[in-house]
Amino acid sequence: MENLIDRVKKILNQAKLTDKKKEIRQIEIEAEKQEFWQDHEASAKKMQQLTLLQSKVKKLELLEDWLLEKEIGDETTDLKEIEELVAELEISLYLSGPYDSFGAIISVHSGQGGTEAMDWANMLHRMYLRYCEKQGWKTEEIDFQPGEEAGIKEVVFSVEGEFAYGLLKNESGVHRLVRQSPFNADHLRQTSFALVEVVPLVDASSSIEVNEQDIEWDFFRSGGKGGQNVNKVSTAVRLKHKPTGIIVSCQKERSQEQNRQLALKILVGKLHQAEEELQKAEELALRGKHVTPGWGNQIRSYILHPYHLVKDLRTEYEETNTDPVLDGGLDKFIEAELRYYAKE
Repeated sequence: MENLIDRVKKILNQAKLTDKKKEIRQIEIEAEKQEFWQDHEASAKKMQQLTLLQSKVKKLELLEDWLLEKEIGDETTDLKEIEELVAELEISLYLSGPYDSFGAIISVHSGQGGTEAMDWANMLHRMYLRYCEKQGWKTEEIDFQPGEEAGIKEVVFSVEGEFAYGLLKNESGVHRLVRQSPFNADHLRQTSFALVEVVPLVDASSSIEVNEQDIEWDFFRSGGKGGQNVNKVSTAVRLKHKPTGIIVSCQKERSQEQNRQLALKILVGKLHQAEEELQKAEELALRGKHVTPGWGNQIRSYILHPYHLVKDLRTEYEETNTDPVLDGGLDKFIEAELRYYAKE
């Protein structure tokens, strides 16, 4: 019980409840003005922010009331409810990075393993879509490159939701699948790899500026799933950022200019992530640690044969019931990631 009380006090000390209440009141005052509603998109975002703040304040006030009950010896609040609430709010304490509250852009690339790997990339794509769906987040496809026989070579999609980037950013890395292959008659055991990249979905106020002279543009016709031509004009775009070698493709929008602006937005997100990773690498180097980026950074194994096991190689967290995990049940893995990186 003393441990739980200490955890509650820590949450309340760091939550800045008074500031949140002031922010709520400020939005409510703004919403009383007629001009607030003239920009529908901005007002919708503000009202969504208000709803989230009110929800968080309600939870924090419940913890305050529980502490008061403990002090006066009047225990009316369900202890299990408090324990679950503390576990939930503790996660939010880990989401303090500069871009953690942003949306995210997720890319899934098939790796070694041919058709099997492309099918694995497709399974990962579905896993993340299901996770986002369970969070109530909005997802939208940006780019899609189908596999020759099955699955996907690459897919890029955006995720809009509070703390989407903060919760998903540590999913970046190589994911390994071991299973009996459904693509050969002998059903041989097959190992496949896919790379997941997660970058913040930045807004117009980004501090990073991109020089147009540093970009090479390529314009082409959008292609749908299966390779059919969707447009008769070159609306899809591909950019290459010459200083970093970053390549971004986008064919979601119907106009070339919209795809161009979205590609730039993705580029800025990748540059933000690169900046964040560089800072983290420098900090780890000072501590004598080294992390191999990109394809060398295998983070999780999914074994479906000869036994069932999903294991995160960083946190050591594992689950033997693999179907719920592949259906988007990533909460425990993500919680373990946040706790793991908070200790570094």
